[in-house]
Formats: sequence, C-alpha cells, structure tokens
Amino acid sequence: MSLADLTLAHWRTLDPAACTRYAEEAARQVDGRLVRLEAVPQGAGLPHRAVIERAGEQYALVPGGEVTVGFDVEAWQPLPEQLLSYHEESLAGGFGFDADPRDFLARVLTPRRTVTLPAVLMAVEAVRLPEVPAQVPALFAGRGVRLPCPDEWEHACGAGATTLFRWGGACPADVSPYGPGEGPHRLPNAFGLRIAYDVYDSAEMTSDPGFVYGGDGGEAVCGGYGTLLEWLPLATANRNPATAEFLGGPEGEDMFEDFNARPVIDLG
Repeated sequence: MSLADLTLAHWRTLDPAACTRYAEEAARQVDGRLVRLEAVPQGAGLPHRAVIERAGEQYALVPGGEVTVGFDVEAWQPLPEQLLSYHEESLAGGFGFDADPRDFLARVLTPRRTVTLPAVLMAVEAVRLPEVPAQVPALFAGRGVRLPCPDEWEHACGAGATTLFRWGGACPADVSPYGPGEGPHRLPNAFGLRIAYDVYDSAEMTSDPGFVYGGDGGEAVCGGYGTLLEWLPLATANRNPATAEFLGGPEGEDMFEDFNARPVIDLG
C-alpha cells in the first residue's frame, strides 16, 4: 500500500508499534526522522499522533481517505450563551447581521460534505508569508512543498471532529480568542498541529485564494461583533470570505506579513 493511501479510519485501529512503522516510513520518504509518537489526550478521537522532522522543520502525519469536512448548520444546536451573545451583542450592535445566526454561519462556513484525500505531512507550525500571496505557490514548489487545498486544511484542523470548533462546540469561558492565555485553542490538535489558535495571528491562506482559514486578522474583535462572532473565525469550516477578499485585493499586497501559509509534503 502506498503511504498516501493511509486512511484516518485505518490509523485509528493501529497499535503504537504499527503507528511507528508508518511514521518511520513517512520520515524515510522525505529524508527526515520521527521525533515523537505520542498518545493523544482522551476525547480527541485519535489514539496517537506522529511528528517528523525534516530539514529542521516539524511535520505531522495527517492520514486521509474518505473523510467528512465542513459543518452542518441546519443540525447546529447553539448553546444558550451563544444565542444570548448573538442576540444581545451582535444584533443589538446594529451591524446588520441576520436575525437567525444560522443564516450568518451558512454564509461563512463550508457545507458538510464527504471527500477523499491522500495522507500527507503537514507543517506543525504555519509560516509567515515570505512573499506576496500570488508568489507563495511557486516559492513553496521550489522548496518541495505546497499549499493545502481547502478540504485538506479543514480535515487537518478538525481531525475528524464534527463540532463547530476543533475542540468542541463551545467558546471557552473567560478566555479570549487572541493574545496570551490558556484554553483548548492553544493546545495542539489531534494530529499535533498548532492551528486556529488566535484570530489575529493564525489566519492561513490555501491553494484557493477564496478560502482563508484559522482567523480573520481581528476584524470581529476590533468591530465589537460579540463573543460568538469573535470566536467564529477559529471554527474549522470558516473560510473567512471577507478576509480572503482582503488578502487577494490590493490591501493584501501591503499586509501579507500578517498572514500565514502551511507547507504540505506529499507522500508516495
């Protein structure tokens, strides 16, 4: 079996020894080394995660196969505090948002869907854009890496979770979605990625210019849109369309240093 055919479903069935064999083979393919195979904290839905070092950078093994990404807005059951935040902060602020938060979510979140993806190595840390956005694909190709497509980014972030956020459905109480502090958004995800952790600093471009994930550059926070909408840019399926439009426009040419890109390595 080609390592690219390693599925998330199969990975979930493996014991540590088998996970190690797959991870060591992935490391061999990219002239890297396995630096750690560790148990994932209980509740993350995965038994183990593997991190490989290649040329001084760390990459997580992200199994693929047939996976579900996106978010089912119609099935969403907002928590009472989320509804309260939306109605008392977002609507009362006069920002012109929809009366039903589901209508707003439907515009910014990608729909629930099933896709088939290859297993890849994905950088544990995204990198700041070293060039203007249009030049990044060629720059990455010269390094033997590429940008993730939107489906790959969502799968890598959510790691099989069906909740609004990669850690669950709630906005952590008494914690901000930006700046220093603790909270589930600050922890590595189930694959070992540091991803969608700060609305100001963790926005990432993908291979599709219309899809920017992981943050909105602080728009909702600065705008005072309310707690739910301040956290929403970190939702796994939030493609942040306004942020993508900004990054692709003339303003993005001058502020690209505030955005990130996550290198991906294909496996054979």
